Amino acid sequence: MRLAGKVAVITGAASGLGRASAQLFAEHGASVVIADRDASGGEETVAQIRDTGGQAEFIETDVAIADDADAMVTKAVTCFGKLDVLFNNAGIAIRKPVADLSEDEWDRCIDTNLKGVFLGSKSAIPEMIRGGGGSIINTASIYGVVGGRTRAAYSASKGGIVNLTRSMALDYASQNIRVNCICPGFVETPLLKKILGTEEEFQALVDMHPMGRLGRPIETAYAAVYLASDEAAFTTGIALPVDGGYTAG
Repeated sequence: MRLAGKVAVITGAASGLGRASAQLFAEHGASVVIADRDASGGEETVAQIRDTGGQAEFIETDVAIADDADAMVTKAVTCFGKLDVLFNNAGIAIRKPVADLSEDEWDRCIDTNLKGVFLGSKSAIPEMIRGGGGSIINTASIYGVVGGRTRAAYSASKGGIVNLTRSMALDYASQNIRVNCICPGFVETPLLKKILGTEEEFQALVDMHPMGRLGRPIETAYAAVYLASDEAAFTTGIALPVDGGYTAG
């Protein structure tokens, strides 16, 4: 029960690594607010957590809208009395180089991935300060650390998350708020399966990882549990790769 007594908001938890993280947070004792645009998937995550004896609530949320970010924090405080952890996990992927990107595609990617982290954190930080501190975890990417072909907007957003994480860590360390990010490699999620075209593309992704496979959502979830827990009390400002060695070479 590494998160016993903690209250967490997890965005993008209707599926994939967000759902795996929500389930693992609850398994380790946290009360969890699931924030996602996908109401059906979000309610399913809540039901799965409750079926195993955990506490969870859902709120329909577009992380790129300030009022929605405020509402998910309010939901946590109303339902569970406080907010200890914010896991800014929601994100989208657009695979195009700069010259092929529309302005709308650029804006959607930056708004969801990067602005969403800003708005979620902006809403959560005052509540965490009132509570004496907390942990903010952001999902970046290997493409926040290294470049990637045909991922201009995505790489820009994830690189922004890495340095936004560092800046927030410095700004709020004295108020006992830790801010870290996770940089997953390619993880087998519904989002990845949706954008993959062929079996050859899948194998090419596998071959990029020295460990010879893609990641599993639970592996990223364990990293998030560590960063949310008191075990990471002296850890802030890091970008933690969970990538099977992708960025090591």
